[in-house]
Amino acid sequence: MADSWRPPSFVPRQQVISESRALLDAPGTELIETEDVFRIACVGMEWDIGVVAYEPVNEDLVARTPGGKKVGVFLLHGGSQDYRSMEPFARLIASKLRYKVVSMTYPGRLFLDAQDRMWPGDTIRPDGSVRTPIWQHGEHIDREQYTIVEDTSMRQRYGTRTLAKAKLGTPFHARLAGWPAAFEQGMKQACARHFGEDTSVLVHGHSTGGPFVSLLSQRVPNVVGVLALENSPFGYIQERSRAFTGNLERVATGQGEKSLDEWRRTDPFDELSIRTWREEARYVGPQTATLEGAAGLMRLPELIEEIMSAWDANKIQASFKCEYPITRNIGESLRAAALATADRLDLASGATAELVEQYLAMTRELAGDGVKPVPPTLFAITEASRDHPEEVYHKVILPAYAAMIPAPRTALTKFGAGVH
Repeated sequence: MADSWRPPSFVPRQQVISESRALLDAPGTELIETEDVFRIACVGMEWDIGVVAYEPVNEDLVARTPGGKKVGVFLLHGGSQDYRSMEPFARLIASKLRYKVVSMTYPGRLFLDAQDRMWPGDTIRPDGSVRTPIWQHGEHIDREQYTIVEDTSMRQRYGTRTLAKAKLGTPFHARLAGWPAAFEQGMKQACARHFGEDTSVLVHGHSTGGPFVSLLSQRVPNVVGVLALENSPFGYIQERSRAFTGNLERVATGQGEKSLDEWRRTDPFDELSIRTWREEARYVGPQTATLEGAAGLMRLPELIEEIMSAWDANKIQASFKCEYPITRNIGESLRAAALATADRLDLASGATAELVEQYLAMTRELAGDGVKPVPPTLFAITEASRDHPEEVYHKVILPAYAAMIPAPRTALTKFGAGVH
């Protein structure tokens, strides 16, 4: 962000609509879209990392900064999705703004068994098995590697959660312990492969992707800013944010507030959350309440149909999740994952301590001499976002960024339209 520029704090609905239409109607440039699936070696295993690059056919048309560098954007999708959820956004940025865009899928989320990358069937099968990640082409997690757990401890928010708990000593257990290191290395490799030193890179991670691009922002030298639209912050800040927003919801429904300790999640690293139609429902409910009020309940049958239809459309994406230890700052789970990995690799005590520190550092900003500071971060939120109410930014997120040493430049814009 240039020193002389500040974004608006609020953009009214009609302005959002008119400016969106103007951008959509603006002429775009022809694009080249390239899938790049590359293999990395990390924590004693091989991992296949998938990205899609979107860029103008004519490289000379790529937008440049006032200093003459090319502009690049690195995108991560949200919690249980893959690159497809970001594809319209990626194409819009590349075509209309002429930035080079690289959209990465989390390790294990890309369906490597089919060229169209569409996950088949449903996430929970009639035989009791569930959909599981494919971290390496040709490797599959069979039913003998996990047990099924049904969790009702957070039923009000998530409904009944289905979890696949990895058995000790299985490849599934090793992968669930090792993916944090592979995720970090995969992001850095993706940037190195697609953004040269002549490119200034902006990063964005929708929702769950936010903590990962936050950690990436200090680990890639030419990342110059974070475009944080509905983008969750570092894990330790997100932990506080969820406690704050959770208490807002409790007060609104006549319940008492809970302490941060009571809100802290304890998800073990060896559990994979299997998503269902309930994932659509947990957003449709609050969004409908915000936009329509109690009147929205009068069309509950229609809402249910919309939820089921949305699930049918979205279940071609991965629809499983294991990232809570990083995104919600579950230190004990990260420590356990690092120790399990160190034990599998038979690491010495010094190397084990380094791996534990690497894992724990993924939830917060790096600090100290010689460390790249957190770059400027532009936050933006929508009108009807369940997870990103404006209050949490003023009370939790922005103060946390202001307390960083050095503190990055930040700003917050609220749009008078849109959902999470």
